[in-house]
Amino acid sequence: MRTRARRTAMMTRWRWLLTLFARKLWIRVSVMALIGVATAAAGIVFAPYVPDAWTIKIGAQAIDGILNVLASSMLAVTVFSMTTMVSAYGAATSNVTPRATRLLMEDNTSQNVLGTFIGSFLFSLVGIIALSTGLYGSEGRAILLVVTIGLIALIAVTILRWIDYLARFGRLGETIARVEDATWEALERRRAHPHLGGRPMRGPPPSDARPIFATAIGYVQHVDMAALQERAAEGGFTVFVTAPPGIFADPARAVAMIAGEVDDEEARSVAEAFTIGSERTFDQDPRFGLCVLSEIASRALSPAVNDPGTAIDVIGRAVRLLVRWNRCDGPADDAEIACENVRVPALSVGDMLDDVFSPIARDGAGILEVQLRLQKALLSLAVADEAVFAAAARRHSTIALRRSEAAFALEDEQQAVAAVAAGIRAVRTDG
Repeated sequence: MRTRARRTAMMTRWRWLLTLFARKLWIRVSVMALIGVATAAAGIVFAPYVPDAWTIKIGAQAIDGILNVLASSMLAVTVFSMTTMVSAYGAATSNVTPRATRLLMEDNTSQNVLGTFIGSFLFSLVGIIALSTGLYGSEGRAILLVVTIGLIALIAVTILRWIDYLARFGRLGETIARVEDATWEALERRRAHPHLGGRPMRGPPPSDARPIFATAIGYVQHVDMAALQERAAEGGFTVFVTAPPGIFADPARAVAMIAGEVDDEEARSVAEAFTIGSERTFDQDPRFGLCVLSEIASRALSPAVNDPGTAIDVIGRAVRLLVRWNRCDGPADDAEIACENVRVPALSVGDMLDDVFSPIARDGAGILEVQLRLQKALLSLAVADEAVFAAAARRHSTIALRRSEAAFALEDEQQAVAAVAAGIRAVRTDG
């Protein structure tokens, strides 16, 4: 786990872009399609190595009808699968949140299934064309038949898995679980490298440090720590990262501050180490996953949906993520500091609680069961680690209590929430 986390934390910009590129649906489908075409063409190449006696025993003349059936059926199954996947994307967008749709689009299982179907279709199509033009002799037909039988077995297994998978693909609970898993992966990577491989930034940069602004306006998606260290080591200066992944970079927000002598070219190279995009991503941005979970809860609490159970589920998942992150085997500072000249701030517990709990407290202010579950969740965090969570949990408990008191008409409901909030105030915050 540590080795993989270190590679992710120190991943260069181009490797990160290549990783994002490899997640696209059409890449994996194209690879599967090329494999199908190459497999069909292999029958022509390896035909001379097949003994003549095998062609009689195998019954290679039966391949024509099999390929025709396979081609027509795979085309229909591919269209059906694409329709189902698009419907799942739409359901996730409308019922969960548009920010969770990316996880469905990058799903490995659906991409492999679609690639298998399209690859099988192209394999059959190339085989039919080659048979019609006489490129296959009897030996080539034998090879094609053996490969086709193996392909049919693969298709059968894939369809059975796909049917089971479709029963939950794109559903609300399953999509929330995907968001939780993606958030945990980001939190785990950040726990292994709290400062992305650099040194901790304990306080503000020096007052005479030069601000560096991004080359575009948008969210910081990735910070190329290796590039920052290379520039800083060559120039003899120190880089203070003031906009870690997830921060919106604009002309008023510097992405970094440079302490030391630096010319315009070096300043430009530092700015280019920050990848700016129109959307946030899960990879280096653990807080984004918490924001997405909060969006799911807020949508569930809207009058149009009125589903407090989903909000309660999200609260429980948030507590699980935060406690696991706190208990995860990771150092307070990076064990291996690869970027000596780069300072990076650590994740703020207060910011993480703001991301996930503030919208729920606001949108669920008038729902008793949500407020009770929220206060109990904050109490759980405060008790789990007083030094880490107690102060932030107490602040959120007080704000949520004020919101509920303003929304509840019954005094009994106000007292029920206040009773749980009193337990949080009783937790020590001195560790």
